[in-house]
Amino acid sequence: MRVLIAPDKFKGSLTAAEAAAALAAGWREGWTGEPPEIETIPAADGGEGTAQALCDALGGRWVECPAHDCLGRPITARYVLADEAGGPLAVIETAEANGLWRVLPTERDLLRAETIGVGEMLRHAVETSGARRVILGIGGSATNDGGLGLAVALGWRFLDAGGAEITAPAQLSKLQRIVRPAATLEAEILVACDVANPLLGERGATQIYGPQKNLRGPEEAAWLEAGLAHLADVTAAATGQDYRELAGAGAAGGLGFGLLSFAGAELKPGFRLVADVLGLDAAVERADVILTGEGSLDGQSLEGKVPIGVAGLARQHDRFVFAFAGRVAPEAREALEGHFDAVIELRALAASAEDSIARAAGLLRGSAARLAGEFNGLVESFARE
Repeated sequence: MRVLIAPDKFKGSLTAAEAAAALAAGWREGWTGEPPEIETIPAADGGEGTAQALCDALGGRWVECPAHDCLGRPITARYVLADEAGGPLAVIETAEANGLWRVLPTERDLLRAETIGVGEMLRHAVETSGARRVILGIGGSATNDGGLGLAVALGWRFLDAGGAEITAPAQLSKLQRIVRPAATLEAEILVACDVANPLLGERGATQIYGPQKNLRGPEEAAWLEAGLAHLADVTAAATGQDYRELAGAGAAGGLGFGLLSFAGAELKPGFRLVADVLGLDAAVERADVILTGEGSLDGQSLEGKVPIGVAGLARQHDRFVFAFAGRVAPEAREALEGHFDAVIELRALAASAEDSIARAAGLLRGSAARLAGEFNGLVESFARE
């Protein structure tokens, strides 16, 4: 029996590696035949935990660098550096610099917040650490600057009519001219992006994600929207490229647009990008049974999060696949169950949500042990018609 265990993190409770270890221990306890061959691949989809998952899988190391948070305060940021055949690979979570977690709720200000720290991390990874390829996990941002700060850090200059530098979203309406840097980064930059929002409009960066970042009402929304639209106009004139309508351009407050326009990046589905690096396709093909999961299985999971991605690979190879979750959203349960041979919810095994979080490792281990025992004795009952 060959078992692949490839979960995402159980946010607030277990890392992906800890969840994988608990599931592996449980399966070994419950299996009564010959000892199973178990392969664990902690997975991610470009969100929080992606750098750690790839660091563990690739034997990478953490690198620290000076940067600034979204309000311009000095910080020490870190990213992962790992060896690849073509040269060093850097894995950066953009929220390390411009993330909501870096600022207090009372400090959040979309007219000031900018992405300079992301550009500083990217530049350090390529110019100091020698990365030939960079994977950027995008999300969790406190910014809505269209990548303005990122571009400034990479050497682009944004000028008003009098030649003064523009460095904050509040100033974008005054933008008249963009000056290219003398040199560009010599690296392939891939952005793990799982949202399809354009830069502007009802589904754009400001309208969809602004409220999560302390957007202060319709007037500020209109100001920010106008600033991003003007940035897109001037950028198109300066570069000959217009990415405002591209799916994902509105990710992370328009950072997707900035990475496309000013860093030559390419947006990729997050799970697919990480899966390729981890070699998940081949691992699924080697296995007879696959276990996956994450802290919450819900409607967002259906948009391409780790468990659904793993299930898709399992179905391609006609493998059994089981999902474990701390919580399963009732409104999405039927749709979710259609992707797996079974879905196991930890919340249903605990006294409360808090109890399921506190005992997640033990509940995963026990659930995997019971599943292994059932699977071992009743394989035929799981056979597909």
